[in-house]
Amino acid sequence: MRWDIFCKVIDNHGDLGVCWRLCADLASRGEQARLWVDEPEALRWMAPAGAPGVQVGRWDAHTVFPEPGEVVVEAFGCDPTPEFIAAYARQARTTGHNGCWINLEYLSAEPFVERVHGLPSPVMSGPGAGLTKHFFYPGFTPRTGGLLREPDLAGRQARFDPDAWLAGQGLARDGARLVSLFCYEPAALPAWMLQCAQAAQPTHLLVTAGRATAAARAALDALSSADPAWNHRHQLRLSWLPLLDQPDYDHLLWACDFNFVRGEDSLVRALWAGRPFAWHIYPQHDNAHHAKLEAFLDQLAPPPDWARFQRGWNATAAGPLAPFEPLAWQEAALSLRGRLLGQADLATQLIRFVSKKR
Repeated sequence: MRWDIFCKVIDNHGDLGVCWRLCADLASRGEQARLWVDEPEALRWMAPAGAPGVQVGRWDAHTVFPEPGEVVVEAFGCDPTPEFIAAYARQARTTGHNGCWINLEYLSAEPFVERVHGLPSPVMSGPGAGLTKHFFYPGFTPRTGGLLREPDLAGRQARFDPDAWLAGQGLARDGARLVSLFCYEPAALPAWMLQCAQAAQPTHLLVTAGRATAAARAALDALSSADPAWNHRHQLRLSWLPLLDQPDYDHLLWACDFNFVRGEDSLVRALWAGRPFAWHIYPQHDNAHHAKLEAFLDQLAPPPDWARFQRGWNATAAGPLAPFEPLAWQEAALSLRGRLLGQADLATQLIRFVSKKR
């Protein structure tokens, strides 16, 4: 089948990361995927090698779309252009093909996801009137759409040599616990860095490019202003990473002992890494992210101190940040990964769903 997947970059590239991985995953299973995105330039660093079977097109006011495919996916609430939908509807009427129009939603563990996953949404007006969209929710339970997981992921991970990869980045294990940092601007970052500076075991923090780098530099400035000797034993060291493509971001997560991640794409990759992590949920002004975090913790049931650490990282609970004990959380992370591996992945479920609807 031919899939037209629409994506708009909002304020970072997480949406595009999900859509690109989905396109590449579908294509690896013999599907044809066209990704329409308003900022395709980001794929130059995110996916510079491209992927066989995936076409990328710029989506703007001047885009001239080819004949629509059999499946339309509007990701994360973006609306394909009326002209494209009109062509899709016209094609359905003239050829009689039963296409499928998917509204791919954001990842959440909240209870409503199971209730609305797969529900139809008849289109009552506009060029698509008479057609039906279907909600499709990724999720953590068998009653949801699952998580993105490529068929070859486990094999690639099993063959991965962390020491060789670190050496290729100019890094090395030197007795310190390795931690990756990908975040927005967590208020708890200075407190966590101070914890590491006072810990018995040294910590080597690998800071990703962009907002995480800015946040870490701001935290360093704040700590040094308060106490220039805060890290006098140099128990915390930092390395600044360049932009990583998606395969190398996976490698980073696999190489580290703990990962700070944010948004949706990196959370899923952290789950598959089988390492403990902290999820920095995009903060919302109405504190909707509080309920989202609690639903995630309810669903995944980490040890209590790991859950407290996650709440502290997201500033959803009062009190100091829980002690940072990644080694003690490792077994729970592997158990969590094992449970999720028993669930059908997102691309598999999408293909099954579309095949039934056509």
